[in-house]
Amino acid sequence: MPTGLWVDERGRVVRPAEQAWTYTDNHQYGDRILTKDGEAYVAALKDWVANGEKSRYYLSDDEYRQRVKPRSPQEMEADASFKLAVWFHDHDNRELAAKYWKRAQELNPDDWNYARQDWSFEPGAGQKWMQKLQSTDRNYQYYPKLEIPR
Repeated sequence: MPTGLWVDERGRVVRPAEQAWTYTDNHQYGDRILTKDGEAYVAALKDWVANGEKSRYYLSDDEYRQRVKPRSPQEMEADASFKLAVWFHDHDNRELAAKYWKRAQELNPDDWNYARQDWSFEPGAGQKWMQKLQSTDRNYQYYPKLEIPR
């Protein structure tokens, strides 16, 4: 997914990573709808370019802190397991790569990157993606909701 991160002229991150589509679109996959909210994002970006710190989309330190939460120990272990899996895969040890991809997915099943990377090395990735999507809660947001004031 296209991801945007806003950094001002001083090098300060003023908006955390969020969906950064340039168009608005809805796609239906089975009984799930994936929404891309690009028009709101582009409008906010243009406002920030024009108004800088005075833009209503420019987050204060407190607003930023509320949106960016520290990772849990379990999430950090999942990330380390994922990185080990990639290393083992790059060094032709498929058995250990599979073990660590599985571990990363068990520790943090909500991180789709772990599953997609694992699936990319075998046939049927699209079918596995669809099965995982259909098994999520009906209110699940595959693309996290864009937090832009309207």
